[in-house]
Amino acid sequence: MRNYPDCLLDPAQTAVVLIDHQPQMYFGVEGASRAAVADHVVGLAKAAQIFKVPCLLTTVAARTFSGPMYARLQAVYPSTVPVDRTTLNAWEDVNLRRAVEETGRKHIVLAGLWTEVCVAFPAISMMRDGYRIFVAADACGGASREAHHMAMWRMIQAGAVPVTWQQVLLEFQRDWNNKDTYNAVMGLVRELGGAYGLGVEYAEAMVPKS
Repeated sequence: MRNYPDCLLDPAQTAVVLIDHQPQMYFGVEGASRAAVADHVVGLAKAAQIFKVPCLLTTVAARTFSGPMYARLQAVYPSTVPVDRTTLNAWEDVNLRRAVEETGRKHIVLAGLWTEVCVAFPAISMMRDGYRIFVAADACGGASREAHHMAMWRMIQAGAVPVTWQQVLLEFQRDWNNKDTYNAVMGLVRELGGAYGLGVEYAEAMVPKS
């Protein structure tokens, strides 16, 4: 039985918004591994998929500057058309704002490129409008290490909650006795969970199956 107290993320009350994971934006990421950020955002998208959490995709100037949504991310939701914008602050785009409102969810997990602009601006704006914002820091990247860190601090001071993609996954799972999602969660951990995934593989190989 699932029990989600208000202090922790509840899949039934949460939506995920992934902002501007596009080639041109990845080119400008410094101070973090671009490959790691890419893996982490795919992990976050798949976590949302496992727990049937609405996942919204948005791009900026996809046809004229930034390029299409990152292919591996788009592949998780192949039928989802990203909301393309001209606004730096995604929350100022009427189409994305409407899409978020239509989910009916007030807890929003954000990740995007770059942290100091495309994540910080909507995070602060959405908190002003009554949303509780969780920023998946390891699925974000900034134009420098300092830019990313200062943006995280700015959002935290404004009331945002810092998380990581794997933390979100396990917060949704909550109890290993929740067997309806257990296998999918373990599969995602093996795929993208790094050392944790290796540990799962090792344990499964070493423990005899009854």
